[in-house]
Amino acid sequence: MTISKEQLAKARVLVVGDVMLDRYWYGAVDRISPEAPVPVVRVSREEERNGGAANVAYNVVTLGAQASLLTVVGDDEASHKLEALVAQTGIQPHFGRDAQLKTTVKLRVIGRQQQLLRMDFENTPQTEVLASQTATFIALLPSHQAVLFSDYGKGGLAHVADMIAKAHALGKPILIDPKGTDYSRYQGADVITPNRAELQQVIGAWQTETELHAKVQNLRESLKLQAILLTRSEEGMTLFDAQGHAHVSAQAREVFDVTGAGDTVIATMAALVAAGFSLREALPLANRAGGVVVGKFGTATVSYEELFT
Repeated sequence: MTISKEQLAKARVLVVGDVMLDRYWYGAVDRISPEAPVPVVRVSREEERNGGAANVAYNVVTLGAQASLLTVVGDDEASHKLEALVAQTGIQPHFGRDAQLKTTVKLRVIGRQQQLLRMDFENTPQTEVLASQTATFIALLPSHQAVLFSDYGKGGLAHVADMIAKAHALGKPILIDPKGTDYSRYQGADVITPNRAELQQVIGAWQTETELHAKVQNLRESLKLQAILLTRSEEGMTLFDAQGHAHVSAQAREVFDVTGAGDTVIATMAALVAAGFSLREALPLANRAGGVVVGKFGTATVSYEELFT
């Protein structure tokens, strides 16, 4: 299926979840430190990008749809940088602030186009701040055609079950990128999109496709989900629903960097579902988008032209 830019531009996705600031320090590696057996990186360039749920929302708008981003951040330098970055992209930011919270920053040191080191700066938000976002969530719901929860396990989705219930009551499609081993809080969503490692933590290992299918369908039915989309890297992705399953093979291309590929897949699914596609109709396009983005460096996005031409 295809869709015009005009149709896609009317689709609005409400993205809720954990945001982070992705920092990249690029430099030359010419020698090993005399102090310890580590490379010395002479930093020559710095870059900042939307990370976490902010990258998901960025993928939605890059594709040509509209996105609102609901999250909780600190009241620190990183949060203001991130809010400015988000606003520049055309995403509508709805940032709750907690002075006790340290906005998550992932700092990657890059030498010779390889990631040498990643440093994470973070802590966990207070539940009171998260609860205060519920009123904003309820106010935003009616004007959006799909809701996407991007869970990075940083505490930003402590009230996800309550939010799912409210979105469900209004008949909004609900897509979730899950985290952790307790999927019960995602009950009632339309689709969750775990990768192989994430799903294995929940249902255990499988030896055959038949065993996998049985385990996934049991999980889907127990959580009252419309579907589970399993992303399988080089094996493509499989959508499990009440009709059975639909599989698409990975797009054959050179894999440069898998960072953020899951963000692109669920953002593409959400944008297309918001525009009126079924999950099965959106599946091959989401798979194609994931194939495009792994050929780029770092957290990246896919344009309308890359996906449809």
